[in-house]
Amino acid sequence: MKSQPDIQANLPLSEATYFILLSLSLKSQHGYAIMKDVRSLSHNRVVLSTGTLYGALKRLLELEWIQRSDDPEPNHTNRKRNFYRLTDLGQRVLNAEILRLDGLVAAAQDRLVDGNIPGTEAPV
Repeated sequence: MKSQPDIQANLPLSEATYFILLSLSLKSQHGYAIMKDVRSLSHNRVVLSTGTLYGALKRLLELEWIQRSDDPEPNHTNRKRNFYRLTDLGQRVLNAEILRLDGLVAAAQDRLVDGNIPGTEAPV
């Protein structure tokens, strides 16, 4: 019997990993679509090169956080595209990271008076 992975031991996620998992949270996607989605989700903060993306996908496949899936939109060319989807384990890891990040934001909000971040006040 396979032991349950310690999800907390894998946190925090890198931004690239977080956005790749987030990108796959709603539907299966191929590599180029993931690259574009990560860029959009991160407001251009995370721009993945092809090598970085496919290295990350290889690692996520090995961790069993994602798996290859059938092409939901078969194209009319002979070119096969690899699609990826989040596994149940990958979804649990993503959920754990979202909860961790929520906790960080909540701590900052509890600390800050009226939600104002020091040094960001409008000039008088």
